Amino acid sequence: MNQTEKRKCELVEKLGIFLEKKEQMAPVAARIFSYVILRGKQGTTFEDLVSNLCASKSTISTHLNHLQDLKKLSYFTKTGDRKKYFVINSDTMLQGISNMVEEWKSEKELHLEIKAYKEEANKTLEEENKFELGFHDSFIDFLEGAISSIIKLKETVINNKH
Repeated sequence: MNQTEKRKCELVEKLGIFLEKKEQMAPVAARIFSYVILRGKQGTTFEDLVSNLCASKSTISTHLNHLQDLKKLSYFTKTGDRKKYFVINSDTMLQGISNMVEEWKSEKELHLEIKAYKEEANKTLEEENKFELGFHDSFIDFLEGAISSIIKLKETVINNKH
């Protein structure tokens, strides 16, 4: 196994563990998804997954079908080749980005409401009991920057799709 292949195996495992937690995927599904991500546009076959992930055909098949049902993976075929080549469904990434933006916007709105409440409450409080508002200002600025950055990423994904 060359150095690149070894590194890919390590990353499949590392990304797989991350996806198990973040996406609440089953361990084998997370490894399949990770492996497909790291194969890129060339895609990967069922046989590659069975061989490289050291899992049974039935286990790979079950999780592969589930990932397709969730629309996280799609496949293409090549003329004269009966194999399916699995790739990441680009809409999955766009949906994830959209969800992230909505979550961050909601969190920003909540911080704005809390900050407004604290500003109002500070008008009636003694100096030593007043709320500190710096955290909210910093966190709101952070969220605005994060939202702006992720929207740029979404635009890049959309432009690369076409």
